[in-house]
Amino acid sequence: MTKPILFSGMQPSADSLHLGNYVGALTNWVAMQDDFDPIYCVVNQHAITVPYDPAELLTRTRTTAAQFLAAGIDVERSALFVQSDVAAHAELNWVLGSITGYGEAARMTQFKDKSQRHGTEATNVGLFTYPILMAADILLYRTQVVPVGEDQRQHIELARTLAERFNSRFGETFVVPEAHIVAESAKVYDLQNPGAKMSKSAESDAGLLRVLDDPKVTAKKIMRAVTDADGEIRFDRAAKPGVSNLLTIYSVLANRPIADLEAEYAGRGYGELKKGLAEVVTEVFTPIRERTNELLGDPAELDRLLARGADRARERAEPTITAVYERVGFPCPAR
Repeated sequence: MTKPILFSGMQPSADSLHLGNYVGALTNWVAMQDDFDPIYCVVNQHAITVPYDPAELLTRTRTTAAQFLAAGIDVERSALFVQSDVAAHAELNWVLGSITGYGEAARMTQFKDKSQRHGTEATNVGLFTYPILMAADILLYRTQVVPVGEDQRQHIELARTLAERFNSRFGETFVVPEAHIVAESAKVYDLQNPGAKMSKSAESDAGLLRVLDDPKVTAKKIMRAVTDADGEIRFDRAAKPGVSNLLTIYSVLANRPIADLEAEYAGRGYGELKKGLAEVVTEVFTPIRERTNELLGDPAELDRLLARGADRARERAEPTITAVYERVGFPCPAR
């Protein structure tokens, strides 16, 4: 039976993935390889829509791809590649931009958020048209399913609108994708500010658990995590956000119910809970970190794996971009 085509991507915007990336996206990507035909992409073209350093971007692109592989993305079951290696992403982006209304693009909340964060001088047209490139990423592969968080639903709706509009104007070309909202993913929060989700843009590095950090650094961050004064280990998101966050992280990484953890650590104090959590995080992250370092230490092998993924992506994208060119009246170049 043919499996549904799935597309997802992640920006190479940090030196290491963090726990939120791992829990919220990467573990789901690995699991979805069983039931879908997945295409996974390091979306480095999206990463240049905000201020960046070119050398740093190149390093982060390779490091991000290596972490995907180290965490369990299987090149036999998934196409894994770097976005800029497949020219059809940019080509389709231009065509879709020509059928997108200014008002549609202006309504995208991410543009408003990022432009406010980076300031007027750093805001560029690429950031404004970011959702159109995202639509191109998705539609290029005739994607049926896109796993996203609730905050990305608006972008999937734009991709659906553009697919339907193009099909209506130029003939059936694109599959209209469906958003797959991963409702079961637990939310992890900042260790120092458990009211805010764990994010690379956090005010303090102390609240962020990175996959590639040394275990001693990770343990120190966990031991210094914000809790409360009453000393009781129980899950109560409203009254005990810090402790609840630690229990959630422990539960997800150890694959154990929170109730079991509450029972095990009852009366033992926060220090014991944090120590146990540090051991679990180390156990999960160490093999990923070691495999990532192996891949980065063998650049020829990493390049081979990514080139293979890019070849597969180009092969799958070619029929779509050829059909698009024919239907909009462009001569089809020899490829």
